[in-house]
Amino acid sequence: MALWGGRFQDAPDDAMRALNDSLRFDVRMALYDIKGSKAYAEALAKAGVISEEDAGRIRGGLHLVRKEIENNQFDFQASDEDIHTAVERRLIELVGAVGGKLHTGRSRNDQVATDFRLWTMDAIQTIDKLLHNIQLALISQAEEHTESLLPGYTHLQPAQPITVAHWLMSFFWMLSRDRERLQQAYERTAISPLGSGALAGTPFPVDRAWLAKELGFNSHSQNSLDAVSDRDFVAETLFALALAGTHLSRFAEDVIIYSNPLFGFITLDDRYSTGSSLMPQKRNADPMELTRGKVGRLVGHLTGILTTLKGLPSTYNKDLQEDKESLFDAIDTMNMLLPVVAAIIQTLKLNTDKMRAALAEELLATDLADYLVKKGMPFREAHHAVGQVVRIASERNCNMSDIPVKDLQTISVLFSDDVNEVFNFDLAVERKNAPGGTAPQAVKQQIQAAKDLIAVNNDD
Repeated sequence: MALWGGRFQDAPDDAMRALNDSLRFDVRMALYDIKGSKAYAEALAKAGVISEEDAGRIRGGLHLVRKEIENNQFDFQASDEDIHTAVERRLIELVGAVGGKLHTGRSRNDQVATDFRLWTMDAIQTIDKLLHNIQLALISQAEEHTESLLPGYTHLQPAQPITVAHWLMSFFWMLSRDRERLQQAYERTAISPLGSGALAGTPFPVDRAWLAKELGFNSHSQNSLDAVSDRDFVAETLFALALAGTHLSRFAEDVIIYSNPLFGFITLDDRYSTGSSLMPQKRNADPMELTRGKVGRLVGHLTGILTTLKGLPSTYNKDLQEDKESLFDAIDTMNMLLPVVAAIIQTLKLNTDKMRAALAEELLATDLADYLVKKGMPFREAHHAVGQVVRIASERNCNMSDIPVKDLQTISVLFSDDVNEVFNFDLAVERKNAPGGTAPQAVKQQIQAAKDLIAVNNDD
């Protein structure tokens, strides 16, 4: 029997049912629906609304429904509009009319919001663990390369030498912020709407605080109008996922570029590379391209839910049925993507010889300016002076270190024989030893800070 329809003479049209029904996707909330219903039955009994005996029969029936679902023995019917209808229909089949007492004071509006929040809380925790695994992989690789050098780029143009570990750890901190955002989204998801009814609350003395605690929420909502229509938690979770995906896309782009033979900095493991159906020599970074590509759908889901929410009048509207498929797909996408990214990082071959061979003296131009600054020249003048040195080297088609000191002194008398000490990549990197810098010692401190951070997060 449908959860509504007494005032209608005609049944819904088949085409309307196809549009309206949501069982095809909300079935994944089945176990959360049963969990919420078991708690609600007990709350009704505690409030004296139904007898303890009736509550026991309802909970026993729900236990049987759960077993059927877990064992793939649940017989869904064409009349099941959604998972809530299906569970209640089967409950009544198992325990009789007493099963119809379960919906006392409850609406699908607060029921679905409860189920969806419970599902989302678990999903966030799963994604957080997968992001943690990527962070561990980054730390592991970084520890092996605290003194390995590669060119750093801005605007994808050669900029300054950096350590490989520093490059890897930059993504650790991006993911750290992503995990913080997910945790914040979790905290705002962990608010129980159960007991809000359709929009106005329930007339029965249900203990909402007990319900929230029983279901694993941190608290309950304070306004029933807001509670049944609040999908901030969906938008926030989608944003956190989209931004995490964006960070992984940036990593993927670096790997795609660095694995190109023109760079040759990185070689992907055979297990995480693909070939060409035509060109035998190809080694394609397809998993990284898919990482980059799938972020588009994450951003699309975020845009979609914000567009859905922006024009809604107060309280529940059927538009909110659009909230689930977007988040379900975003979570599915990340569950599929994140383990592959972690494995790629773990198995990444970093070709440090090629990285070092790509270091060019132009990467030390800023260090040359700093050399003049240490001798008393204002940085802006030093910048201009070194620009002249770079121009001379370009005109002569030579390195800056090949320019005779006497020629350099025509630009500034501050240049002397000790200038050649500037043209040492290892020393240049070691000088960047302020906290957060690329020097090996600074990076080791950074790695330790990262280890401490994730240890604390895991304890929490």
